[in-house]
Amino acid sequence: MADGSSDEQIDEPQDAGDDPTDDGPVDDPTDDEVVRTAAAAAEGVVFANYDQSAVTDLDVTVTFEAGVLDVDVYLNAPDDPDPDAVAREAAETAGEAVDELFES
Repeated sequence: MADGSSDEQIDEPQDAGDDPTDDGPVDDPTDDEVVRTAAAAAEGVVFANYDQSAVTDLDVTVTFEAGVLDVDVYLNAPDDPDPDAVAREAAETAGEAVDELFES
């Protein structure tokens, strides 16, 4: 077994209110909603690649402070597929899910 770890920090401010063509108020998601969305997306990628019983350890840590999203995925799972690649994909997908959350 191998472990994979990915720590991806997305330094783009997640501010959806800068569109000058938008005439209405923008209801940005709460920090808690951002964290839950990112964590769910990361876990979804992991469990799309592995059966839950095959994953020895999974730790998804998500923080969202001052518009900065930080996603850390630690994965201990079988070598096929590569857990490092799955952890990276999970962190990237988490960031994409948060981007979509702010776009909606």
